[in-house]
Amino acid sequence: MACLVNPHEQTPGNPLDLLEELVTANDWQFDRTSDSELAIQVRGRWADYNLWSMWNEDLRAIYFACHFDSRVPEAKKPRVHELLALFNETLWMGHFDITREDGGILFRHTVPLRGTRGASVEQLEDLVDSAVNECERFYPALQLVVWGGAESADAMAVTLMDTEGEA
Repeated sequence: MACLVNPHEQTPGNPLDLLEELVTANDWQFDRTSDSELAIQVRGRWADYNLWSMWNEDLRAIYFACHFDSRVPEAKKPRVHELLALFNETLWMGHFDITREDGGILFRHTVPLRGTRGASVEQLEDLVDSAVNECERFYPALQLVVWGGAESADAMAVTLMDTEGEA
């Protein structure tokens, strides 16, 4: 496929600069390891979430991942893969994955910014919010499968059930 170059197109700035401002405004812990990487820690209801964002200038895309400290035992991986597939079917953006190296669970999403003036604060807020919210929604189902021995479909049904009030 031929790539058409628009000589008037402005190269968007590094969205991690704007994301760092957002993180600072929310008083979250972070580490800017380089111009292209930013690590953030956010406290959730069920866990602390480690967010990692990477800017790829060549692709003009921002990669975003949210990881929580949960390792899936080898014996539970088939059932967790089934749960991930069920959960991913409900998502509009991003997806959950399990890492081969250590059995960790993460939510990830990439946003291409080619042809735009760059990421907006609202887009970056949505990236963070959707990642943390989906992890919060998924966490109880994962616990039911890994530690409670539930079937994937049953854990998914409990997770998607609407609840009212607070116990």
